[in-house]
Amino acid sequence: MKEEFLIEDKNKFIEENLGFVYKTASFICKKQLDRRNDEEFSIAIEAFNKACDNFSKEKGNFFSYAKIVMRNSLIDFFRNSKNVPILYFEEEEGMKDIDNTISLDKYDREQEQKSRLEEINIYKEKLEEFKINFYELSKSSPSHNDTREDVLNVALLCSRNKEIMNILYETKKLPIVQIIELTGRNRKFIEKWRKYMISLIILLSSNEYIYLKSYLNIRRKEQ
Repeated sequence: MKEEFLIEDKNKFIEENLGFVYKTASFICKKQLDRRNDEEFSIAIEAFNKACDNFSKEKGNFFSYAKIVMRNSLIDFFRNSKNVPILYFEEEEGMKDIDNTISLDKYDREQEQKSRLEEINIYKEKLEEFKINFYELSKSSPSHNDTREDVLNVALLCSRNKEIMNILYETKKLPIVQIIELTGRNRKFIEKWRKYMISLIILLSSNEYIYLKSYLNIRRKEQ
């Protein structure tokens, strides 16, 4: 599910994705960060902001790119920090040091894969509450890029609207009248892409789906 939409308000976009930044930074640092006191979290936010400024569609997927920028920034921080965890072991040729914070080893990759699978299962269960499954979703997705981008931007607006979100989760149905008023889209468009739109609203309105969000390509709107 490769999608693309435009970032119009960078500060709001960063605020909405602090969960993604936190989880990514915690994974890289191999510990649960304190949002208020850990410098690593502040560095990760700065890196995410930098990723927003420097991203272009030629760089591929935005969230994947942002992870790389955050990781590189944290690595630089670790290298310049006096508190980097170092493991030492003795070998015949002497002492060697291993930067245990920086390396992404096999265990890390396995843990990330496990997290991805758990996230997919959580998303699957949430979709089932709306009587949507992955098979139906694949059949009801737009085939044209322009249409996918249009639906995605409608979903983004809906995910930021408290009234629409409350009605959606209470009734398990799209509040079509409110969406028309918010976006200016007609009823036919909303009803045609109903399942696909719901799936995106769920994704965009939660900080739980950091890996699935990485399949959404984002670029800033040209001024």
